[in-house]
Amino acid sequence: MVHDVASLKELSLAEQLARVSRLWKMVADRELAPLGLTHPRWTALWKLRRLGDNVSQKSLAEALEIELPSLMRTLNQLEEQSLVTRYSCKSDKRARIVRLTEDGKSLLKQMEEKIVEVRSQILNNICDEEIKMLSSILDRVSQSALEALSQKSETLE
Repeated sequence: MVHDVASLKELSLAEQLARVSRLWKMVADRELAPLGLTHPRWTALWKLRRLGDNVSQKSLAEALEIELPSLMRTLNQLEEQSLVTRYSCKSDKRARIVRLTEDGKSLLKQMEEKIVEVRSQILNNICDEEIKMLSSILDRVSQSALEALSQKSETLE
């Protein structure tokens, strides 16, 4: 049990961050559902677009911060929807490369419009300066968390 009030406030901040993330995701999921996309599918497509297309499955899984087997089901579904194709890498036949199809690229344009709308809706009463400040703070929090994780993994080795 935590007896330090300051620690309780910090826990509350973590809960706030988790809640904001969850709510934002729920709004985005609701807006993207009519396009036939679940959260795993649209995030995989979005990340693939941001990585520049023609990315290895392994790199995509790492960028999404999920295990490769978890990504495989999503990629199978995206292939069934004709939104991506996969092919063997020429330099490493074990690696599979993911590529957006024309249908996938077209759907991404629709997704982008909806994602921009969601962002505008959620951040409508926050000025640009506050958004930049929040982004900077979140970057620092993320960096601290990554450093804490790497320190912990170093002590386990």
